[in-house]
Amino acid sequence: MSTPRAPAPSMPEHVNTESAMTAQDAPSSLGPVLDPAPAISAPAAPARPAGSSLGQLVDETPDAMTLHTQDAYRMFTGRAADPASNAPAIPGGRRFAAVLKAIWYLSANDNPYADWILIRVYQSLSGIRSQMGQVIEAREAEFERLRRRGLALSVLASRSPVTVELGFRSPYGYATAEAIVEFDYHVRMVKTLVLKDRMSDEAGRAEIRAIGRGLRALFLEPIRWERNLLREEMLPLSRRDFLPGADEAARQRVRAAVALFGELPRKVFTGEEVPRHSQRRVTPTAAELRLMQQVSLSADAEPPPPSAGQLL
Repeated sequence: MSTPRAPAPSMPEHVNTESAMTAQDAPSSLGPVLDPAPAISAPAAPARPAGSSLGQLVDETPDAMTLHTQDAYRMFTGRAADPASNAPAIPGGRRFAAVLKAIWYLSANDNPYADWILIRVYQSLSGIRSQMGQVIEAREAEFERLRRRGLALSVLASRSPVTVELGFRSPYGYATAEAIVEFDYHVRMVKTLVLKDRMSDEAGRAEIRAIGRGLRALFLEPIRWERNLLREEMLPLSRRDFLPGADEAARQRVRAAVALFGELPRKVFTGEEVPRHSQRRVTPTAAELRLMQQVSLSADAEPPPPSAGQLL
């Protein structure tokens, strides 16, 4: 493993996530309608008349992340399918963020399966980031011990890092970007240790590969959920479908969801466990919560007869 050189010419020095975004990251029809009024501008602008609506909040300057390693850049962009060699596509962080944005929008429909996958994915992403953080802290402590002994080592950096503009429209996109930046620093740290004889070549490759495999596996997980939950016949799926009085179409959606993804955890269904970010705005009454605690979440069970005043 050698010192990183400047990125290959094919690797752009400035990338905009909006222009390079996959089709899945186009604004979802499920998303909130944007306010057409102009954004708040310079303080010198005249005051708006009383009662007029304010414009939506926007970034004053583009958000961006800087990457120093090919490993992290490829982790973000993924790889397109190659028909010539039959190589499948490998989704990267950009596709992952787009998929989570679509599911985040879907949570506005009171879809419990959208909530469930958002919870699962965010927990997994947090676990990988925690793992990287622990490794990085240990390596930084090692650098500090060497410095106290008189050997000051610096972390490798690219001569020409890549700046990627971030145009994400959901909090999950920014969580993904932060994980990619942390992976980039992890790779830089490992390659520094290898170059400066603090780690063997084999051990360095193994450390980078271990984190990389975890991220790639995570990027794959929500794609199947998005593809099925956004099918036309599944779009209306909501917590109402599980309750007494639901029609046959609703019960068919429940059966399909349970067959595809498994039975919902009760805490997710009742809202006791919620995603870190959700567009669900439903607040059940006490009577409705009691009913949600009692209904079956299995596809095979017949719903109990409805009780007066307990239907959502």
